[in-house]
Parts: sequence; structure tokens; C-alpha cells
Amino acid sequence: MVNKFLVYGSLEFGQVIRDFIDQCGYEFAGFIDDFNKGEGVIGTLQQAIQSHPPSHFNIAIAVGYSDLKARWQATQKAIRAGYHLPALIHPRAYVRSPNQVGSGTIIMAGAIIDSNTSIEENVVIWPGVVISHDSRVGANTFLSPNCTLCGFVTIGRDCFIGAGATVVNHVTVPEKSFIKASELYKGPES
Repeated sequence: MVNKFLVYGSLEFGQVIRDFIDQCGYEFAGFIDDFNKGEGVIGTLQQAIQSHPPSHFNIAIAVGYSDLKARWQATQKAIRAGYHLPALIHPRAYVRSPNQVGSGTIIMAGAIIDSNTSIEENVVIWPGVVISHDSRVGANTFLSPNCTLCGFVTIGRDCFIGAGATVVNHVTVPEKSFIKASELYKGPES
């Protein structure tokens, strides 16, 4: 795997991902930002293709949860440009089956991903998240710090699960759901 990473998005979440790349032992090579200029920004995606070709750099997506559609669009643009978006797993996270983690997924320190669990592409798993056995997390979803998914949970794509929220056993969270911080989620009617 290429050890150099570009971070697509330079604002607050981009700064977090820059530090995360360092923690994982990779080299940060610059920010890509189609809208903002600032320290470390090498230019737009089109400019980056010329100066930092896909054959020599990976990309980590740092478009945040406030616009999941834009996050997905940035991911697809990077893929179409030829960049690889490997899953990034912090060395202090426990992931029972790393081969069940989709491309572009970011798993931060202290997260626990139990057995027989699959994580689709482009998911962000913050510190302290617990995903219990036999669960599935859909693409482009954000799991906030210290939230818990109990066993046999299915999370649809494009979801946001707030900090400290709990999703109980055998529940399916529909796509594009927003679960508030500290909420006990027992299903769509809860």
C-alpha cells in the first residue's frame, strides 16, 4: 500500500483526519479542497491529479456528517479520478475481522468491532464506539463517540448515530436516519 495520504477536505474534520493519518503511521501529503484555500491545501481535486497522481497517493475523505450527500459525492469523484481509499484502522482499535471493513472507512482509537460484523465503505467510527456481534453498518454512515450497537443490529446507509446513543438488539435503523446523542433507539417508532 502507498504510505502517502491526501485528505479531501481541509476544515475541522480534515484536521482530525490529518492527525489520525499520523497516528496510523502514514505520511500526510496535503489537503484537497474544492472550495477553501489555506495552510496545507494543494488545490482542488483536478489540481491534485496533476501534482499528486493517484499512482503515488491515497485519499482519506474528510467531508463531515453535516452533508453526507457531499461526502459521498467527494468519495465517488476521488474513485473516478483513480485514487485508492483504503480503510484506516487505528492501531489501538479492536477489529475482529478487518477484511469485513469497506474501503474508505475510518476506525478511530478505542473502537471495538466484534465478531461477524461488517462495515461497508466510507463509514466513520469515532473513539469508544462499540459494535457488537452479527451487526452490519451501511455505507457513508457516522458513528459518534461512545455510541453502542448491540447484537444483530443493521444500520442503513447515510445514517448519523449520535454520541452515547444505544441501538438495542435485533433492530434495523433505516437509511438516512439521524439518532440523537444519548438516545436509546428501539426502532423507528421509539
